[in-house]
Amino acid sequence: MISLKKYLDSHESGRSSPEQDNGQILAAALSAYRSALAEMGDCSLVACPGIGNELKLRLEEVKSQLSSVVACQALSATEEAVAKQLQGWGRKVADHSQQKTAEVKELLITMARTAESVGVRDQRCAGQFNEVTTRLKKIASLDNLTEIRASIERSAIELKSSIDRMTEEGKIAVDQLRNQVSAYQTKLEEAEKIAFRDALTGLSNRLYMENQLGKRVAAGTAFCVGIADIDAFKQVNDQHGHMIGDELLRQFARELTSACRASDVVGRWGGDEFIILFDGGLARADSQRERLEKWVCGNYTIPISSGEIKLRVHASIGMAEHAPGEGPKDVLARADAAMYKRKAESRALTQAGRNGLLGAAR
Repeated sequence: MISLKKYLDSHESGRSSPEQDNGQILAAALSAYRSALAEMGDCSLVACPGIGNELKLRLEEVKSQLSSVVACQALSATEEAVAKQLQGWGRKVADHSQQKTAEVKELLITMARTAESVGVRDQRCAGQFNEVTTRLKKIASLDNLTEIRASIERSAIELKSSIDRMTEEGKIAVDQLRNQVSAYQTKLEEAEKIAFRDALTGLSNRLYMENQLGKRVAAGTAFCVGIADIDAFKQVNDQHGHMIGDELLRQFARELTSACRASDVVGRWGGDEFIILFDGGLARADSQRERLEKWVCGNYTIPISSGEIKLRVHASIGMAEHAPGEGPKDVLARADAAMYKRKAESRALTQAGRNGLLGAAR
């Protein structure tokens, strides 16, 4: 949308030629298209976290394939791809909602049946108690002590039997209900894990990390945020395809997780960006950052049908310590800025090394 505004501003000022107009229109339209796809993916994640992540990933793939030079046929194919993804996601959302509705309905029916069985049991026991009470009242008019004793003993035995049966039936009903509720609780916990898991890497997704970040801010304890970004990841997708890029993200996620401590919370923020939450101050987290960069940077081997592809990977990690009174967005912005600073420093060092090699060659 910003690109469209820039185009309109330049067009009103009369500074553009017809050729420039065409190029700017195309660039602005594609930029707006990519922004719309990104927003659509984010909205799907909020609307249905359990399956929204998949649509977001697919739309990211479509977005990355849009370049500044696109033919009408390619745009039409993109439109069809987006429509197909949205239709498929719509069906999955409907199936997901029906499944959850059926599970809740089944749980409610189970609880209703349990309550009904308890009511029937109580009515039956109440009838037995009434019979015993009536019999005991009749005893008062009897003169035979032996008959009175026999009647009391018989009533006591029936009362004990009725109470024992009532207790056993109540225990069975409660155990059945407890088992049913436990089973549904397990299902809900599994559904929650799926909702908070990144479909591609298996790490915690952005929604979960935002929740964890909010909890840490509310708690007021010292913590740091780390943003890790794979350098030149787009080149991997452009040169080798998205399947190779996806496998690299999976391997990188495993390496990052294994390098972190048990107390660190690791998740995928989006694209080739990952986020880590560290307990404690910046000094401790910064030393951890250096160790992480050494661990995750290096050679990665991607298996393919014809053999394997070896990739040299470098990642930049930016750190920021949460300041008192600071919101989640503020500490995230500082961590993101620190990451881009590290990335720029890395590029400068690489360029300096190349220049040195060229100078030595001369």
